[in-house]
Amino acid sequence: MVGRKPIILVGIGLFLLGSILCGVAWSMPTLIAFRVLQGLGAGAVQPMAITIAGDIYTLTERSKVQGYLASVWAISSVVGPTLGGVFSSLGVWRGIFLVNIPLCLLAGWMLVRTFQENIERARHRVDYLGAGLLTVALSLIILGALEGGQAWAWNSTVSIGVFSVGAVLFAIFLLVERRAAEPVLPPWVVSRRLLTTTAMISFGVGAVMLGLTSYVPTFLEGALSTSPILAGLALAALTIGWPISASQSGRLYLRIGFRWTAMIGIAVSVIGTAALAFTASSPNILLVAASCFVVGLGLGLVATPTLIAAQTSVEWNERGVVTGTNLFARSIGSSIGVAVFGAIANAVYAGTPHGDTDPQTIVSASSAVFLAVLIGAVLTVIAVIGMPATEHKTHHTGPKRRAGVIQK
Repeated sequence: MVGRKPIILVGIGLFLLGSILCGVAWSMPTLIAFRVLQGLGAGAVQPMAITIAGDIYTLTERSKVQGYLASVWAISSVVGPTLGGVFSSLGVWRGIFLVNIPLCLLAGWMLVRTFQENIERARHRVDYLGAGLLTVALSLIILGALEGGQAWAWNSTVSIGVFSVGAVLFAIFLLVERRAAEPVLPPWVVSRRLLTTTAMISFGVGAVMLGLTSYVPTFLEGALSTSPILAGLALAALTIGWPISASQSGRLYLRIGFRWTAMIGIAVSVIGTAALAFTASSPNILLVAASCFVVGLGLGLVATPTLIAAQTSVEWNERGVVTGTNLFARSIGSSIGVAVFGAIANAVYAGTPHGDTDPQTIVSASSAVFLAVLIGAVLTVIAVIGMPATEHKTHHTGPKRRAGVIQK
């Protein structure tokens, strides 16, 4: 309809506006509302950035570029919380939002200056109803998973009502999509085996990743009285391993294919999560860091090749939908995974008198969570096995694809 460039620029603008408003927020409700605005901007930027990378780079180049993108994420995962801690300790927590202003301006200026695309305009119909139904349905399901057992009992009227309404709305969404002229989730996305399995893999990657990032720091701080900074550095090993393997994954999938590269990666991830789960009863910060590093290496060999496989299987006009669906699946996996892992940890805490203040209880709860993460990794193996073998084509996108007329 309008191309990639306007969408990513609007996303940067929304994220910039949300950051400024968060920096001047006057209450917690307004801060939450402005964070939602930030999230809308980020939701446009992340898939568009990866989609553009899929447009302008060849299959051979794409793994290195995805590795660079993963490296930015890795560095940000370490620098961001560190800066947040510094700003918070100095009593100027608003600075963590305002620091985004020059970054957004720089990113927007670089895109306007260097990225050009020519779009053949065509009239399209935006599926507002489908998008609204999907958003509300999944929000209710995730809310029920997050708050169940905490804000209300799992078998309470509220819990049953939230899940029921979410399920009904999702069913209505599926019916609406069958009749929509241009559905937000086209039927071909779920009817093609490669796209379905790669989305399921992305779901599993999100669950494993957030399971570790959410509970490793709590585990180390509670069990070993480790400082937050040291616990964060141990977790940072995961974000170091990911870009290393992601940037080198191209050498593998060009030789043995996407499926076998992902198989190697998920096997490495299972080994890392197993090491963490089976050694959690005897906490050791070096062992935790090493396990996280191994998991990161594995996830880099899973997430990047499967995403590139999905992108490569479709044409330009379908690539944005495929990329967005894949990353959306990862986000849903992260949300539901954290909810499930939280329910497991809360169940352990509820069974002891001292709850989450007793180091031994924290070890028991973390061990249970890490075991659940291991199960999630093993289940992801099934999705990788179901991924069809595909031929990898190494043709160049060419200057016409980079800057020529794009059919939509």
